Amino acid sequence: MKKSYRYGTIVVDLDRHRVIDLLPDRTATTLAGWLEGKPDIRVVARDRATEYARGVTLGAPRALQVADRWHLLANIRQAVERWLHSSHARLRCLPPVPGSMDRPPRRDHAFPRSMPELDAGAESRTRWRAIYDEVRHRHAGGETLFGIARVMGLARATVRKYAAADTFPARLPHGAGPSLLDPHVSYLVRRIGEGCENAMALWREIRERGYPGTSRQVHRFVAGLRTKPIRSGRKPQQKTLAMLDRPAARSRLPTARQLAWLLVQPTSALDAAAAAVVTHVEQDETAKVVANLARRFSALVRASGFMKMADPTYDRAADLDAWITEANTCGAPALATFASGLNSDAAAVTAALTEPWNSGQAEGQINRLKLIKRQSYGRAGLDLLQRRMILAI
Repeated sequence: MKKSYRYGTIVVDLDRHRVIDLLPDRTATTLAGWLEGKPDIRVVARDRATEYARGVTLGAPRALQVADRWHLLANIRQAVERWLHSSHARLRCLPPVPGSMDRPPRRDHAFPRSMPELDAGAESRTRWRAIYDEVRHRHAGGETLFGIARVMGLARATVRKYAAADTFPARLPHGAGPSLLDPHVSYLVRRIGEGCENAMALWREIRERGYPGTSRQVHRFVAGLRTKPIRSGRKPQQKTLAMLDRPAARSRLPTARQLAWLLVQPTSALDAAAAAVVTHVEQDETAKVVANLARRFSALVRASGFMKMADPTYDRAADLDAWITEANTCGAPALATFASGLNSDAAAVTAALTEPWNSGQAEGQINRLKLIKRQSYGRAGLDLLQRRMILAI
């Protein structure tokens, strides 16, 4: 009803494919009270919120609870991302993998930023570093993550990330975004290496080769590689052509979120560039274990039902128990926490791996509900939403 402050619960009949009720909140008490009046319910597919698990247990103790498979896949990616936030600085120091450097010259950094932009960035980093230090200090003093978030006015995800990170998770340097200049970088590097540092002359040359842009980006590109004095008397920037080939630039890692997505994918689904990044990261022993566990769990969830049809005697619960045991001892606290959560919700997770039910229908109805709410400029109350979602059907 109000993002980040107040939410409701949507209840969907999975047999009839329709919404049957909207509840005013998402507490266990409200859900249990609603379920107590529906003794014929035998299966409840839900996400992994503990309030929903407790509400179903209280209101329909004989019903089979099924954890949603999409949420399981999202949760494993989030666990890997949390681990990466605390380990990203170490992974960035890994040496390049031999044979991964054979590629043509390309821009490895964004075009230079103005001094006001640099000053604003430095001020922002200083402010967030102070926030990080305070979060770590409060967490070491025994305060809960929720309490820290409430006192400091931060999102709980930010507090959780800072509390788990051994070093300040500073933003990575701005990478090189797509540019019209990219197809001509190799030619410019060769010409600058031959001694031509006249940006206008280079712009005219690449314009004849099909470059459709103005000379501005060419000037900025040449300025970063200039070695000779310029007419204004200013000294050239302390950069050389070697910056296009330095190992640090070529081994730059994606962000923690992007890298987590790569580590949970099957290796066969990765293209050459993504596979090279994963190979680079897996030089770290813990990262290799984490990636292997993430891929195994994702495969276990995605193959739900298929293995059982191929082999009726296949015990998926045993596979899950073995995975939880390995995750608890893998040396990655974020995965151990995720494994503990699976263990406490083992019945619903096992049902997700063996039963055909899931809450995908609910997600579709939520999308419809949001559309109706936006048609009312976000002001539709629960009564109006119930009339449009339930009584209209």
